[in-house]
Amino acid sequence: MDEPIKVVIVDDHQVVLEGFIARLEREPDIEVIATASNGLEAVDVVKSYQPDVVLMDVSMPIMNGIEATQLLKEERPETKVLMLTMHDNREYIMKVMQAGAVGYMLKEISAEKMVQAIKTVKQGSTYFCESVTQTLFSQEVSPAQSKTNPLSRREESVLKLVAQGSSSKKIAQMLDISYRTVETHRQNIKHKLDLHSTAELAKYALEHGLG
Repeated sequence: MDEPIKVVIVDDHQVVLEGFIARLEREPDIEVIATASNGLEAVDVVKSYQPDVVLMDVSMPIMNGIEATQLLKEERPETKVLMLTMHDNREYIMKVMQAGAVGYMLKEISAEKMVQAIKTVKQGSTYFCESVTQTLFSQEVSPAQSKTNPLSRREESVLKLVAQGSSSKKIAQMLDISYRTVETHRQNIKHKLDLHSTAELAKYALEHGLG
């Protein structure tokens, strides 16, 4: 018999964690080997336990699920990350996929579908629950919309703080993200806006009411 799929569950709500564990503990093919309550803890737990699959909440304190997924993609790419969230809007889904997750499902997903998702990503495929698939294919963003505001909400937050004169180190502290993540956001903002200096970023922020 094959070994069970080793799973780590990450969520900042204990009740949710216990609910997911209860769903999965009846499955002989799946073993929940550890849990974590924020993204930073998740990165440490994954390094220690080396699971096959991580069920990762998106919205968490200290470090959110998207940032944790980016780190895990760099440090332990063989672990598959399945995002769990209440949100099925297109912006969230695209951010999750860019971070390196291989699946996306809403928290109200049935136990049967959750098991199917874990097995699917373990085998090297991607998994999206039905409502997420509908969102991806029904809400196409027009080029005009993209051009009007190409920045994500997090990038807007970073840009606003840059315009106020904050250093990357200070921005990292204020937004509870890593210095490296701030630098990545700054590079992405420059690339998206075709700007090359902090002064140009500040000017853009002021012109667009972000200063």
